[in-house]
Parts: sequence; C-alpha cells; structure tokens
Amino acid sequence: MPSLDPEAAWQLHPQVSVRPEPFGALLYHFGTRKLSFLKDRVLLDIVEGLSEAATAREACDRAGVAAEHRATYLRALGTLAESHMIQERAA
Repeated sequence: MPSLDPEAAWQLHPQVSVRPEPFGALLYHFGTRKLSFLKDRVLLDIVEGLSEAATAREACDRAGVAAEHRATYLRALGTLAESHMIQERAA
C-alpha cells in the first residue's frame, strides 16, 4: 500500500471521478470500482487542489487548513492513497 509523503506531489488518480455533494463528495474509481465518501468540503478542496500544489502539505495550506488540523487531513489523504483514489505525481 502506498503511504502518503506530505512533501511529495500528488494528484487525483486519472480513473477517479469526483461528484461534489453538499456533505463533501463522492469519489468513484472506474478501475477498482471502489466508492469513497469525502465527508468534509475542506478535504474536497484539498483533493481538488492536489494537482496544482507542489506537495500535499501545500494543498492543505492552500485549502486553509490550520497547522493544528493538518495531521488529520494528511491521514485522510493517506487513506485515499491506500485506496488508489489519489496517486503520487511524477516530478
């Protein structure tokens, strides 16, 4: 299972579709046929910002995550990496 390096560049997996919802979003991976729920709009902002940010940590900062809450969001990103919803971006 991939672990999330917060100093690496990440992106949404190309086979994942995002459907925003009032509670957050639904992520569907067409390759694995897995469905994930993002129960937080901030997490959705982070996921959507991954491709523009230099690192996962920067994506959190751009989404306005306070330093004391960053570990929670990085853990959530780690879970998304383990389920192949996000993947490390090539440099």
